[in-house]
Amino acid sequence: MSKEEFRNEKLYQTTMHLARKMLSDGLISEDEYRQIDTIFLEKYRPILGTLFSESACYLGRKE
Repeated sequence: MSKEEFRNEKLYQTTMHLARKMLSDGLISEDEYRQIDTIFLEKYRPILGTLFSESACYLGRKE
């Protein structure tokens, strides 16, 4: 894993940790959480983060 990939992974994981906390505190809805996840998956393109993401299966999907 390159330094940039590692940096992106850390940023994605940190961002999603905060989003999960906001979700559990009732500050955002599940739909908003999924939107955040999708946005940051596209932005950071994490290698490991996609294994745990609910939105990963939707990236690159053409409808």
